[in-house]
Amino acid sequence: MDAQENPVFSRAAAPLDLEPAARRIVALLGRVDGGGLDGPTPCPDYAVRELLGHLAGLATAFRDAARKDLGASTAVSPDAALPVLDDDWREALPRQLDEMAAAWRSPDAWTGMTRAGGVELPGEVAGAVALDELVVHGWDLARSTGQPYAAGEAELRSCEALLAPAAAGGPDGGADADAADGSDGGLFGVPVPVPDGAPLLDRVIALSGRRPDWRPGR
Repeated sequence: MDAQENPVFSRAAAPLDLEPAARRIVALLGRVDGGGLDGPTPCPDYAVRELLGHLAGLATAFRDAARKDLGASTAVSPDAALPVLDDDWREALPRQLDEMAAAWRSPDAWTGMTRAGGVELPGEVAGAVALDELVVHGWDLARSTGQPYAAGEAELRSCEALLAPAAAGGPDGGADADAADGSDGGLFGVPVPVPDGAPLLDRVIALSGRRPDWRPGR
C-alpha cells in the first residue's frame, strides 16, 4: 500500500515544535547509568541500550527527512538490525536530538514529500511521526529508568491523531506506518484497553500497543 493511501498517512499535521519532547529525553539521560543499559524496556526486543541506539538512529533519520537529505539514513528500515549504541552516546545523543528538533523548525520540513525508514510520506506526516517517536520512546525511557514523564497536550493530541487510525485498522492497520519506525515494541501495534476517562498520555501510550502501567518486572 502506498503511504498516501493508508489512513494513517492521510491526516495532515500542523507544524509543531519538537524541541520540548527532545529536551525531555535529554533530561532523562542523566540518570541512565552503565549498569542500567541492560535493563528491560516496554519494547520487548530492546534493552535500554538498544532503545538509546534506536533514539540515536531515528534522530539522525528524521533530521535528514526534515532537510530532504534523502540518503542512507532515511532509506533503511530501523528493524533491519538491532540498534547499536555508540560509546560516545552521552555526548552524541543530545546533539542528535537537538539537530532533529532544529531541522523540524523549518517550515519547509513540513511541506512536499520526504522519506523515513524507507517509506515515502508527506512532510507534515513525517513531522507527526517524528514527534510521536520522541513522545512514546521518551515515555519508554522514563519507565525503563524509573523516572516521571509528562508531555504537552498539543503533542499528545498530535500523537493521538496519528495513532488512532492505525489502532482502528487492527493489527495490520498501521503496517506502513510501522515501517517508518521499525520498533519491535509495537509503536503501531494492537492497542491496549484503558478505562474510560484515562489520562490523555495513558490513552496515547495504549494506542501505541503499550501498557500504561508497565514497569520493569511487570
